[in-house]
Amino acid sequence: MLKRGFDILAALGGLAVLWPLLLGVGLAVRLGSPGPAIHWSRRVGRDNRIFAMPKFRSMRTDTPDVATHLLEDPERWVTPLGRFLRRSSLDELPQLWSVLVGHMSLVGPRPALFNQDDLVALRTAEGVHRLRPGITGWAQINGRDELPIPEKVKLDAEYLRRMSLAFDLAILARTLRAAIHARGVSH
Repeated sequence: MLKRGFDILAALGGLAVLWPLLLGVGLAVRLGSPGPAIHWSRRVGRDNRIFAMPKFRSMRTDTPDVATHLLEDPERWVTPLGRFLRRSSLDELPQLWSVLVGHMSLVGPRPALFNQDDLVALRTAEGVHRLRPGITGWAQINGRDELPIPEKVKLDAEYLRRMSLAFDLAILARTLRAAIHARGVSH
């Protein structure tokens, strides 16, 4: 209950403070490449339920709906502005909406794509599927795109065991540092 209350207050505060940035990035995405500013990605949420997760669109509209690391030559699909959005993590800001409506938390395991069956199965076996997915998480700050799936799941399970408000605050602080330095983003 405390975690959900913190999530709601932080999401409301973030949206209230960041709305000019959100508007500016959305406009830049629309002007930078054809297509909508927001991409709604089908993701696996709490208890393995599918939900639509918003992100600023960083890839072409004809990109196959798979994890970036599964694309042949991922760089060919990323828009010029998308490279910056992904490295700075600004593409993730619309997910504050998902936190507000209860599909996500600020901190938790990153939501798997609807078709990442291997990741979903391993998380379910570890009980991680019971958690609300997060904008950031323990695995995110310990490797992000560079981690193999079994290692991500091991870190997600560790988060499940250690979960607390203090741990979430520490993860959020480390996330800000990682985002500023664009660590762990491969595309």
